[in-house]
Amino acid sequence: MYIKKRPLALAIGLLLLNTAMLAQAVPAPEDASSAYQGGASEVDPASVGVVRSPGAPDLTEAEFEYAQKTYFERCAGCHGVLRKGATGKPLTPDITQQRGQAYLEALISYGSAGGMPNWGAAGGLTADEIRVMASYVQHAPPVPPEWGMSDMLDTWKVLVKPEDRPTKQMNKLDLGNLFSVTLRDDGKIALIDGDSKKIVKTIETGYAVHISRMSASGRYLLVIGRDARIDMIDLWAKEPTKVAEIKVGIEARSVETSKFEGYEDKYVIAGDYWPPQYVIMDGESLKPLKIVSTRGMVVGTQEYHPEPRVAAIIASHEHPEFIVNVKETGKVLLVNYEDIDNLTTTSIGTAPFLHDGGWDVTHRYFMTAANNSNKVAVIDSKERKMTALVDVGKIPHPGRGANFVHPQFGPVWATSHLGDETISLIGTDPQAHPDQAWKVVETLKGQGGGSLFIKTHPKSNHLYLDTTFNPDEKISQSVAVFAIDDLDAGYKVLPIAEWAGVTDGAKRVVQPEYNQAGDEVWFSVWSGQEEQSAIVVVDDKSLKLKHVIKDKRLITPTGKFNVNNTQHDVY
Repeated sequence: MYIKKRPLALAIGLLLLNTAMLAQAVPAPEDASSAYQGGASEVDPASVGVVRSPGAPDLTEAEFEYAQKTYFERCAGCHGVLRKGATGKPLTPDITQQRGQAYLEALISYGSAGGMPNWGAAGGLTADEIRVMASYVQHAPPVPPEWGMSDMLDTWKVLVKPEDRPTKQMNKLDLGNLFSVTLRDDGKIALIDGDSKKIVKTIETGYAVHISRMSASGRYLLVIGRDARIDMIDLWAKEPTKVAEIKVGIEARSVETSKFEGYEDKYVIAGDYWPPQYVIMDGESLKPLKIVSTRGMVVGTQEYHPEPRVAAIIASHEHPEFIVNVKETGKVLLVNYEDIDNLTTTSIGTAPFLHDGGWDVTHRYFMTAANNSNKVAVIDSKERKMTALVDVGKIPHPGRGANFVHPQFGPVWATSHLGDETISLIGTDPQAHPDQAWKVVETLKGQGGGSLFIKTHPKSNHLYLDTTFNPDEKISQSVAVFAIDDLDAGYKVLPIAEWAGVTDGAKRVVQPEYNQAGDEVWFSVWSGQEEQSAIVVVDDKSLKLKHVIKDKRLITPTGKFNVNNTQHDVY
């Protein structure tokens, strides 16, 4: 392919003039959050076809094929599959054709201060590839296929019928101290015994398992991959065994089970990124029962959004309800499952873009990050309403967050941030500490931006946070730890990757996870698929290395989920 050369000064001038109008996409490569926000979509580019639009530069079939593949891999995570805008700005033809080829090429090549990566200057795309991408986004976006009931039923498998499963635990595993570990790029999970630190079994799952969730009884482990495949694993079997599976869409992130008294293990819910919807399933077989679309109006602007993805889902302890975060529209849905044939839903407007979150220590208030708005929404699950919208740092990413008693301000819930080095502590006790409730009572400073998870435990005096996506290797390969009873002393740095003894790879340290007793903290040391990775176990009392788990089966370990802590929402 040949690229027509354009005056560089003109391109840069157009870029500077129009950046504020269009640019706000994936953060630049040097930004700690780029790897998180710019994730690829699992939509198969071959499934969406080719759309040609009047007024857009012509492309060959081969160029269309290349551009669609590149867009889904590098751009859809921020701009959306339909290019209507998400974390990044909209890239629909009415906007892109108006900006023109020269501007788009300059923007793609040089990036912007608003967060667009400099794909050309950084060597990510050639000049000809940039031309193709600038031309492609001037055509109307193709629409991926939907995924309805018949599609789900075609993928649904019951491998062991409920009536054929044991009625009691048939193995000698200490299930409360078992860990489900995501082997991200290997398409598996590893079940690791928390006492022996040995792998009990690896189980094939969907691609890039996002989370593991426990049923209310602690019997069933459910994992969901980014490819929207759910696997149900029976931990009571002679050895943990997959008993059911289903693919609930094309791309997904979240799964949860019913936990309200009288409904334990009755239902499973999963939320999709594409199509934008959630599905309620039978809790023992994963048979799909009810699919609900999340397309609708954005909070505030009241404009229609065709692609509001489902982020975190959590099970209410106050009502027979699932609490569902709808990312782009900024809505929290309280989905009541008492009668799923006549489903009732309470919709609470918060702020875009909702992502992850967890309970306060009472399990009444859902604390959820609206990370594009730099806020945490507080949802009262008992009264079914929003209690507060709290300003925090840049791009909050708490995971489930961390609950502890502050020496001065009483019970707090903490979040770290992708976009800056701060840790926001929010008061959560409106009865005994009303002046501090639902406010940031203190802001701590960690090592830097790029944090994905923060964690403590009721039996621990320490608060840990990773900095997985910080561009400084010394920071991304270590963790910060605060003493809760002496927060003013600042943090200590634990050299987790160094302790692991891993010789090559990125060695990014991710996700502190406690054991059941709360006296150990596990960290993943995450390198590439062909490189060695490890799990490092730290003694919580002494903050010293306790154990390193190395095994050729530990391929790209990321998230770790202790069965007891996940089952009982301990964090």
